[in-house]
Amino acid sequence: MELSVLDKNGKDTGKKVALNDAIYGIEPNEHVLWLDVKQYLANQRQGTHKSKERSEMSGSTRKLIRQKGGGGARRGDINSPVLVGGARVFGPKPRDYSFKLNKKVKQLARKSALATKAKGNQIVIVEDFSFDAPKTKDFVALTKNLQVADKKILLVLPDQNKNVYLSARNLERVKVVKASDLNTYSILNCSSLVLAESSVAVIDNLLKA
Repeated sequence: MELSVLDKNGKDTGKKVALNDAIYGIEPNEHVLWLDVKQYLANQRQGTHKSKERSEMSGSTRKLIRQKGGGGARRGDINSPVLVGGARVFGPKPRDYSFKLNKKVKQLARKSALATKAKGNQIVIVEDFSFDAPKTKDFVALTKNLQVADKKILLVLPDQNKNVYLSARNLERVKVVKASDLNTYSILNCSSLVLAESSVAVIDNLLKA
């Protein structure tokens, strides 16, 4: 697959970039995509949730009513989970939600995500660029020139670019990442994947077999 390279003004530069069929041309593996997205979201969870169990509640331990002869259910102390204001049974405890995925599985997931975007014609190649100073209006103008202003954008740069990052930081539907930090969730979560020209080679090196 070949895509035209656009400049910052959205005009065709006449250059073409060949996308590696071993990455962008494969049949996406949906199960592997699900696993990698599940791991990413699990890793975002703090796992600090906690509710008090019976032994942790403050309250009298006096037995409320006699064991037998009252005609009703047995009652222990006021912290009983069956009473209003009592403890919770099997409540959440702090835990680690992260789990392991093999490197080859994660690599296949990223390939599958990129192939999904390629099949949906959701990839735009832009000539390497930078800004003289951080200006949000310059980045907004760039998205309009590339005809992706109304979409959820993931811009992939070959290296860290502070001015570009700061220019896009205040935009809600835009995310800027380095090619080396690309992950499956971010790729699938955007509706338009904008690749800087040099980042294509970086991705090829990262995902080569």
